[in-house]
Amino acid sequence: MLRLLLPALCALSVWSGITTASENNAAYLLNPGDVVFVSVWREDTLKEEVHVLPDGSINFPLVGRVSVAGLDTSAVEKLIAKKLEEFIPDPNVSVVVRDPKGNLVYAQGKVMKPGSVQLAGPTAVLQVLSMAGGLDKFADKDGIKVVRNKQVLPVHYSDLISGRDMSTNYELQAGDTLVVP
Repeated sequence: MLRLLLPALCALSVWSGITTASENNAAYLLNPGDVVFVSVWREDTLKEEVHVLPDGSINFPLVGRVSVAGLDTSAVEKLIAKKLEEFIPDPNVSVVVRDPKGNLVYAQGKVMKPGSVQLAGPTAVLQVLSMAGGLDKFADKDGIKVVRNKQVLPVHYSDLISGRDMSTNYELQAGDTLVVP
């Protein structure tokens, strides 16, 4: 029954302006280190590949410095278009992510290959541990944690490996650090 109602519910959510959690999470948010291509339709001199700087901003002709970290491409398009209106009537701006180099997490401590890990999509703790070569034989399996901004999230590795409780197999976000003591 739910399978029959799902297409109708999705259509209703689009028609009514209601967005689902999966629709909200679909857009990639820019990070320092990312490379984006910005262009303005019918303005050949306003096409440029730019890097998101460590402070989260980009520089674009006529616009200057614009803070873009944490925004998706459509928000950046609107922001640049608004600033360009002073020079170009009704500018049509396009922003395309060329290289998500800033989409990194870090694995440190007693893993086989500590360092940065490039995220290519949704990636959880166990996946990053695998990409880091697994745990060193001296690792404290039950002391693993994720550091996110000023928050520390404990990882219950024994529960994850046994399959008893997957609640601490957090989906990692750009900038997270996985610490293995």
